[in-house]
Amino acid sequence: MADAVLDGALEKFRELMATDGYELTYSVAGEDRVVVEIVAGADACADCLVPLPIMESIMSDALAPTPYTLDHVVMPAAH
Repeated sequence: MADAVLDGALEKFRELMATDGYELTYSVAGEDRVVVEIVAGADACADCLVPLPIMESIMSDALAPTPYTLDHVVMPAAH
């Protein structure tokens, strides 16, 4: 059930990121905490995403209608 709920909550962001060459994945930590990971593909700009605090806010808002809360976001390292 967790996968379906989280897939639904994050699907539009996954699609938007894929358009720009990023992959968004998640994992559940503990019972209700979610770790979101964003990986830059070969043609994506690792430095072109919004700053981490903004991304964490966006992902927290996306998870709000679910029983899960954001643990943290892992983003591509800036060079």
